[in-house]
Amino acid sequence: MPRSARLDLVGLLQHVIVRGIEKRRIFFDDQDRRLFLSRFSKLIEEMEIDCLAWALLPNHFHLLLRPQKTKMASFMRRLLTGYAVYFNLRHGRSGHLFQNRYKSIVCQEDPYLLELVRYIHLNPIRARLVKEMKELDYYRWSGHAVLMGNQQLQGQTVDEVLAYYGNRIGVARRDYRRFVMDGILQGRRDELVGGGLRRSLGLSGLDMIQDYDERVLGNGEFIEQLRKVKEISDRLPAVLSLKELIVRIARAFEINPEDLTHRNRRREIVEIRSIISYFATREMGHNGAELGRALNISRSAVSIAANRGEEAVEKNPKLRKLIENN
Repeated sequence: MPRSARLDLVGLLQHVIVRGIEKRRIFFDDQDRRLFLSRFSKLIEEMEIDCLAWALLPNHFHLLLRPQKTKMASFMRRLLTGYAVYFNLRHGRSGHLFQNRYKSIVCQEDPYLLELVRYIHLNPIRARLVKEMKELDYYRWSGHAVLMGNQQLQGQTVDEVLAYYGNRIGVARRDYRRFVMDGILQGRRDELVGGGLRRSLGLSGLDMIQDYDERVLGNGEFIEQLRKVKEISDRLPAVLSLKELIVRIARAFEINPEDLTHRNRRREIVEIRSIISYFATREMGHNGAELGRALNISRSAVSIAANRGEEAVEKNPKLRKLIENN
């Protein structure tokens, strides 16, 4: 499914996720991982990229980066192209190694930076590559061991992260480790990786629905700040209200919006509800229960409809134009 244009700007913290094509492995052994990290290390220094966290898994990897002088796209192009060439030559394969484009989520640093460091560094435990914190402390393929002083990665931004936990290195590492350990029971946290899953300010304890964009991890005020940046303002349109979204899609299909609220099982109506459910809940972050009330269907029906809608948009990308300048 085509994604919206990336929000790529120097100085912005970005959570980058890269997956192997068809969920295939992109690291077969330690030699692959060493080569990738060697290239990664050289590039973050050469291109002046702050690396605050990273984790390599068999079929994907996570990076928490802040470009200082070069846009992320240039850095990622060099990193991924160089590694794909090496990987294909070594393993006697051809074709694409990575799944479509890499995913990049622009992040508000306060309060998300430390949460993202923790989330990314716990990936090996969630993936069951290591069993417990003691093993993670020395695990070579995650930035956590570097922060703990047990591994090295030239160019990783260690001091900035540890400075949040104190001025004395021993105390800072102890408190940082405790913070990471506290996150084990939290499990997978979709709000940190998905964009499009919710718009509440969960970390601040508020449950306010604010302006939202799937490419951004942050509150409405942060998104409004981004809109003021001329370079990316045209890539960050305002989110449609539920009413506007329903009317716009209904108009595109030349039906009365009220027809969508009737207990109508006509195939066309079901398909239109599915498209609305997908865009509303998955991309615009509207509440499923609220949408259910607007369409006169249950919350579980909204979830099922959103799945169908996602399949429809994947098969026909032109459907995205229904919510753009219609």
